[in-house]
Amino acid sequence: MSDPFKQAAGIRKVLTADETAEGRLDAWLTAQVGEDFSRSRIKALIKEGLVSLRGEQVTDPQRKVRVGDSFEITLPEPEDPTPKGEDIPLDILYEDDDLIVISKPAGLVVHPGSGNWTGTLVNALIHHCGDTLSGIGGVRRPGIVHRLDKDTTGVMVVAKNDVAHRHLSLQFADHGRTMPLERAYRAVVWGRPRSLSGTIDAPLGRATGDRTRRAVKRPDSQDADAAITHYEVIERFQENPDATALASLVECHLETGRTHQIRVHMAHIGHPLVGDTVYGAGFRTKANLLPEEIRKIVNDFGRQALHAFMLQFEHPRTGELMHFEVPLPADMVKLVAALRQ
Repeated sequence: MSDPFKQAAGIRKVLTADETAEGRLDAWLTAQVGEDFSRSRIKALIKEGLVSLRGEQVTDPQRKVRVGDSFEITLPEPEDPTPKGEDIPLDILYEDDDLIVISKPAGLVVHPGSGNWTGTLVNALIHHCGDTLSGIGGVRRPGIVHRLDKDTTGVMVVAKNDVAHRHLSLQFADHGRTMPLERAYRAVVWGRPRSLSGTIDAPLGRATGDRTRRAVKRPDSQDADAAITHYEVIERFQENPDATALASLVECHLETGRTHQIRVHMAHIGHPLVGDTVYGAGFRTKANLLPEEIRKIVNDFGRQALHAFMLQFEHPRTGELMHFEVPLPADMVKLVAALRQ
């Protein structure tokens, strides 16, 4: 294709497939449009009806591209990849010239990305710290050495210079095997694990056909990453004589740090997190067993019930052991109180 882009009015583009065109529409369009738009973004634009073929909308990202097909796509203006500082309040637990420790609230995305270019923790940090953040993490992730999911609350540490970034990154990569880093979470899960404490050793990888979800994999799978979670049941709610329970408060310590690790592992053993619509949607009917007032509190809990309550690490400059704990946030306190009734 000598000139794949023919500009239409505004930000519309017309792309015609030549004899080398093949594969899925979303993949082909992504290759033609260029690096400003990820495949997931192009897929979303297709589903939104912003791609047409001979005047008819094409909404199936998996449609096969054929020679001679001429697609018209309407593209939004690409976002500026450089995050800007935004005056977003931060709950700062500790700060010095090398690092800043914060308590992240629910709903706050850690760094800019597809669908979340503004309003992130990085935007808040740039406003608060100015130009002092470490650049090793890249333009969109300055200072970021670890992450929490958007709707997970709790303690996070951010590097303010490159020396701190390297040292903290080594500790997170070590996962506490030879260095003092330790992370602990509190979660409310459906049911009661048969064993009140245990270890979940189950490799994780991307779920088939979904790049955002994670799934337990066979150890010999090509994309399997080792994942180990240690858990302990702290409290049982609505416990029955047969040792089952409606829900439990568990404490989890990570030996590895995979995406969605606790959420996937607890679901894997049959006890997904309350409020987790990705890995525990099938358990929402359990709330129907509760009295109406309590059922409403549980059903209105709008996120996975997961809180990173403890973080420990070695200070990258002084070598001091830094230990931080934050109590359960108000929404989880309310949830636990309701389940206790």
